[in-house]
Amino acid sequence: MSLLATLLAYLALGAAAGTLAGLYGVGGGLIIVPALIVAFELQGVAPEVAMHLAVGTSLATIVVTGASSAWGHHRRGSIRRDWFLALLPGLVLGAIAGVFVAGSLSGGRLGTLFGVFVILVALKMALGRGPTAGDVQPGRITMGLAGAVIGGVSALFGIGGGTLSVPWLSRCGATMTQAAGTSSACGLPIALFGAATFVVVGWGNPLLPSGAVGFVMLPALFGIVLASVPFARLGVWLAHRLPARLLRLSFAALLAVVGLKFLL
Repeated sequence: MSLLATLLAYLALGAAAGTLAGLYGVGGGLIIVPALIVAFELQGVAPEVAMHLAVGTSLATIVVTGASSAWGHHRRGSIRRDWFLALLPGLVLGAIAGVFVAGSLSGGRLGTLFGVFVILVALKMALGRGPTAGDVQPGRITMGLAGAVIGGVSALFGIGGGTLSVPWLSRCGATMTQAAGTSSACGLPIALFGAATFVVVGWGNPLLPSGAVGFVMLPALFGIVLASVPFARLGVWLAHRLPARLLRLSFAALLAVVGLKFLL
């Protein structure tokens, strides 16, 4: 593929990812990682590094797109600063550790784990199980450990962490607005430290294609970021005009298909 064709393909990928993320109200990682795998296969990227490259690039896009979301929540006062600071050390250490775990796995094994994770998320959505409200009052150590788990799993699979952090914050007594806002803030250190570590871990790998800096594909990063933000607004517009149950079940079905593709 020519450089122009490649950039146009990544712009189209970003537009699709942004629309779906806005439509279904989820972070882009669950969509971007599988889409990048398909794009990398078409470009002939070595399968040994394609999965790692997709996860690292997904985290890099979340640094940019997540910053916009977090800033919006900050302006509306929906971020619990005390909870964010309590989670922060664990988020950073967990994200770094998650990348090193990913780096120790083969591309096939990492893809299998991603497929299992996606199917579990699909089952949760299909069953309609939202976050459980609670009034748990965890100490700083417990919050730090929770942050490490959230950061580690999120960095391992290239997601922003909302799938895990929103339920945890809800159990801690957060309203849905606070949980979503604080979760968006938590996604930034996960994405930033995760992406940076993927650059370091993948640096100098001889199997990487042109345009890759470590396990981050720069053309994909730029194309996805440029297109995903404006098209996310289109997704939000559509979401307000379609039935909520239809949205939930259709996304669960989409995730199930994606997960099975990684497992079969």
